[in-house]
Amino acid sequence: MLIVKSLLYFVLAGLCEIGGGYLIWLWLRENQSLWLAVLGAIALICYGIIPTLQPANFGRVYAAYGGVFIVLSLLWGWQVDRTPPDKFDLLGGAIALIGVLIIMYSRRS
Repeated sequence: MLIVKSLLYFVLAGLCEIGGGYLIWLWLRENQSLWLAVLGAIALICYGIIPTLQPANFGRVYAAYGGVFIVLSLLWGWQVDRTPPDKFDLLGGAIALIGVLIIMYSRRS
């Protein structure tokens, strides 16, 4: 159960970071409403808070989060930007996820 909760925090943090950054991108690069930037800033603040709920120390959480971010970014690009991942994206994403599992969930003495 602890692993499921931890993975949920990773996904939620990733969606806040990527979604928040995307909303600010829309405001700055696509001349969208300032309200999108405000919502993006709120999402980015949430991204800063959510990882503190993880059971591991700061360095380990953020190291592992990098792998989750890679995979979520590829999925975001596929669904939002309509850029499907190629075989190298998939391989890199799989390696990154293996790294997450090793860093966060390996038995330690």
